[in-house]
Amino acid sequence: MILPKMILKNAFRRKVRTLLTILATAVAILAFGLLRTVITTWYGAAETTAADRLVTRNSVSLIFPLPLSYYEKIRHVEGVREVTYGSWFGGFYISEKNFFANFAMEPESYLNLYREFLIPEDQKQDFLRDRRGALVGVGLMERFGWDLGDTVTLKGTIYPGDWPLVIRAVYRGRTPNVDETQFVFHWEYLNETLKDTAPARANEVGFYILGIRDPSRAAEVAREVDAMFENSPAETLTETEKAFVMGFISMSEAIITVIQAVSLVIIVIILAVVANTMAMTTRERTGEYAVLKTLGFSGFQITVLIMGEALVITCLGALLGILLTYPAAYGFKEALKQFFPLFNVDPMTVVLDLGVAVLVGAAAAVIPARQAVSIRIAEGLRRMG
Repeated sequence: MILPKMILKNAFRRKVRTLLTILATAVAILAFGLLRTVITTWYGAAETTAADRLVTRNSVSLIFPLPLSYYEKIRHVEGVREVTYGSWFGGFYISEKNFFANFAMEPESYLNLYREFLIPEDQKQDFLRDRRGALVGVGLMERFGWDLGDTVTLKGTIYPGDWPLVIRAVYRGRTPNVDETQFVFHWEYLNETLKDTAPARANEVGFYILGIRDPSRAAEVAREVDAMFENSPAETLTETEKAFVMGFISMSEAIITVIQAVSLVIIVIILAVVANTMAMTTRERTGEYAVLKTLGFSGFQITVLIMGEALVITCLGALLGILLTYPAAYGFKEALKQFFPLFNVDPMTVVLDLGVAVLVGAAAAVIPARQAVSIRIAEGLRRMG
């Protein structure tokens, strides 16, 4: 029991230095945790996808449409239980800074496929009956202060003009990682308007979403769908919903790489801070380590003393940093909710924080411990006083 007591006493012998090192470590762990949360949030959309859903789009690019006539053909593919279709609308509310995900979808089949949306039954029926009705996530309702029954006018970019829509239903996520900031309205409302204003763009959809009976047959079903439209004017690419979402994420891969690089730099900074503290401590206590050797302490025990002190400091800093990460993440989410509707600290991020603290603490103590163990007793004693 003597070693743990000595470790704790040594760690706080120079209280100001120790507290400053703990604070520096906490700030670094806080920054590391937030950056890791940004990365996990970026990939979070892919993790919420369902294994039994496929997405069919134009093989050239998502910006090229597909004919509505594909619907019946896809619906009769063996293994497909449900098909919905829609288009990315790309509108905004009042000004371009008020941007959010908005889609024109075939409503009934869409809700059958997305069971993770919890909607009161009376609101659901109101939404299905009203061609100008909209389904809105509760997060979006809170962001703009909307109420059920309000008329919201989206300003179109892909489909120019003003598009007035009535909020008929509000959904919540079945689980915390479901995006509650989407805006969905009837594809038929979009299509009927296009028939009058832009007939050439009518009866076209941006994508089809397929619900399949057996997720293990996803690749087989995808190949069969694409084979039907091979050599047609609008060939298709069918992939899992997760692969479809990852395609969007890959467009931002350079940003993610930079964030990952910065998080590694932060680890190096923590290591430098703690290593400097341990180096100063070891130089000050060289004589004491020599005395311990004369009392029979082994090189292993002295190494445990130095490494234990470093681990106490880094772990306390990590715990403080982790505690600060949660309110900081909440503030980050509130400030940038239009970009990060889901910004929750993943448990794995906490594990990484603690892992980094242990790794840095151990690495920072290696050289000071080696110096303390290798110094001769007589030389160490000469440094006392």
